[in-house]
Amino acid sequence: MKRVSTVSRTVEVCLRLVGVWPDSAYANLYWLSYMTSIVIVQYYQYAYVLAHFELSDFTILIDCLSLTLAYSLAFIKLFVLWWNRRIFHYLLKAMDRDWRECDFNDSYLSTMMSMADIARRFSNVVFTLNASVAFFLSIGEHFVQSMNEDSRSANSTRELPIKMEFPFEVSKSPIFECFLIGQFLYDLVIACVVGMVNALLVSLVLHVSGQIDIMRQDLAEFFHNKSDPDTFFIIIKDLIRKHQNIIALSENIENLFSSIALMQILWNSVVMCCTGFVIIITIDNDIGLTGLLKSVSYYMAITLEAFVFCFAGEFLSAKSKSIGDALYESLWYNMSPSNSRIVLFMILRSQKRLTITAGKVIDLTLEGFTSIMKASVSYISVLNAMY
Repeated sequence: MKRVSTVSRTVEVCLRLVGVWPDSAYANLYWLSYMTSIVIVQYYQYAYVLAHFELSDFTILIDCLSLTLAYSLAFIKLFVLWWNRRIFHYLLKAMDRDWRECDFNDSYLSTMMSMADIARRFSNVVFTLNASVAFFLSIGEHFVQSMNEDSRSANSTRELPIKMEFPFEVSKSPIFECFLIGQFLYDLVIACVVGMVNALLVSLVLHVSGQIDIMRQDLAEFFHNKSDPDTFFIIIKDLIRKHQNIIALSENIENLFSSIALMQILWNSVVMCCTGFVIIITIDNDIGLTGLLKSVSYYMAITLEAFVFCFAGEFLSAKSKSIGDALYESLWYNMSPSNSRIVLFMILRSQKRLTITAGKVIDLTLEGFTSIMKASVSYISVLNAMY
């Protein structure tokens, strides 16, 4: 039987292309080439920001700054993921071990297959959404505008969708078209990296969730059937081992994504503020449907990105709590004092819920997501009042 994995094939291919997946050919060369290309593009983006750092171009500056900061965040995410690649490799080995254990139990395999299917579907949705946003941010807006403008005037007023400061003129054909296609490809690659990180986090959390469901199945079966006192310690030892593996997996996910989550919260608050402000200015000045569609789609994408991180932390915490609930609802009080004492220790350990934090400072929860949204809306109000 062909072994499956919680990490979808699309996420695996992206991780191989950026040189993070273990045993990939020319991994360091891929990673270095990709990071160098982002640094070069970021240089010209920040050069544009510095060149137009004036209140007279305030709207253009905010629009440009939101994209520039988002791409910087993608660079930081990839660097942190590469820096912690040993933790990631350990997670993959632990997940592979869990899947091998499922081959001997149809119930285990069914539970993990359902989680893998959810992870695959989520990955497809995220990559499709991010690719659509990349299209609207780059070539889509220019394509719609070119259909409504005279070709002669378009050649003198055309601007690249991703604002960059070049030492030469890029508005003339065919240089403009080449740079436009290049920016679309760059946008598409960045969108894939962002989607890959989000899908990877969800896949890892779903894997831990599947292991928790398996442990709950074992607990229900163990307490439902009267086990032989001689086999009690063998079964309870296996349950404790599974619980320890779940805790270790969760802690490694926390170590891998803690710094990324912190940057995500800080960056997203600023980027959502800038993008929301651009949406307000676009509506007030009646700039056009294309500009509004571009800003709204981008705002939805970055909002979903923050929501995914917070929801993953909330989901993991809720799942970890279910272990303690399953133990407490069992008939542990009908056991002998020595055996029930072991179960009580397991209940006590389950009270410390598993979670994902942002820089080990705050937990990622849905309440934290609402705080991010409130903060971004407050910043938008301040910018709108100042403008």
